[in-house]
Amino acid sequence: MKRYLEKYIQSDLKRKIVLLTGPRQTGKTTLARMLKTDFDYFNYDNAEHRVSLLEKSWDRSKELVIFDELHKMKNWKSWLKGVYDTEKIPPSLIVTGSAKLDAYKKVGDSLAGRFFEYRLHPLDLKEIKLILGTDSLDKKLDKLLKLGGFPEPYLEGNETYYNRWKRSHLDIILKQDLLDLENLRQITSIETLIELLKKKVGAPISYKSLAEDLQCSDKTVKRWLSVLETLYVIFKVPPYHKNISRSLLKAPKYYFYDTGQLPDDSGMKLENLVACALLKEIHFREDCFGEKCNLCYLRNKDGREIDFLVTKKGAPAMMIEVKWSDDERSPNFSFFEKNTRSVKKVQIVKELKREKTYPDGAEIRTACKWLSEITLE
Repeated sequence: MKRYLEKYIQSDLKRKIVLLTGPRQTGKTTLARMLKTDFDYFNYDNAEHRVSLLEKSWDRSKELVIFDELHKMKNWKSWLKGVYDTEKIPPSLIVTGSAKLDAYKKVGDSLAGRFFEYRLHPLDLKEIKLILGTDSLDKKLDKLLKLGGFPEPYLEGNETYYNRWKRSHLDIILKQDLLDLENLRQITSIETLIELLKKKVGAPISYKSLAEDLQCSDKTVKRWLSVLETLYVIFKVPPYHKNISRSLLKAPKYYFYDTGQLPDDSGMKLENLVACALLKEIHFREDCFGEKCNLCYLRNKDGREIDFLVTKKGAPAMMIEVKWSDDERSPNFSFFEKNTRSVKKVQIVKELKREKTYPDGAEIRTACKWLSEITLE
């Protein structure tokens, strides 16, 4: 299965170290192994492989060397910098990991100027269309809403299989990755936090309220949320404000990389799926083309809200509202018209009989069509 990042990574391997991160089981190692037919592979979680890494005893005649979970090594950056500076390329070097690499404290020296980083996301409808074709896109979207976009359970296509998969998936994150990152022992409390967040997808989060529910401090809740972000379980969507310091004081929203985990609420799941698709497109444009984009939401003092706002170079570029079946133009677009007059407006509707475009350029689009062609233009 050819993934959307492959050709870009192939190009960069000729001149830089490639760092490939993303949620656990999105296919990072599989993608890395597909880049070259002749490669050496080392996983830092494997004791025998760790010895080989310390000895630097890989086969220099290979086209590619893959270092999996290398960020768990103490001072991994200085170690990798030494390898690159001494030996250069070939062989090409790729590091894969299921956490945001800069979050690890064992960082050592900087790799500045020596690498390009890519973030591999689960499947979305746009990528599924490229891989599996355009037939029955509505059914493929329904399957995404039910099973999420992680390749293994999505391609298996079985709800029972997915339910078993997601339990083991979260178990590995909480009992292995979490301990590797922070040595946190409050696993039960973090599991409870995850369950609380699932019910609050699409709603601004109160740290104080979560702290009361979990019987801990606001500071502890923020730390746990940060860890779950680092491990690619959730991602944060902040409110937009021209003054960044003021936006930090307002309540963010949190979404899950795995839409299938959410309660059986169709509207909530659709909003989460759109959030995932938007973030994936933003990361793609940042990682492959160097564009600066961000995903936010809009909310005024009266509680009026726009589900998502995409900014480019800090300026509003696109407003997105998500509805299950409401084909009437959202009145909230008008409330933010003053500061967003030239901004593209899109209302995404799952159950829509006819698409519409208004004189001011606002669009009402079917979720299936829009998600399968998603662009930030």
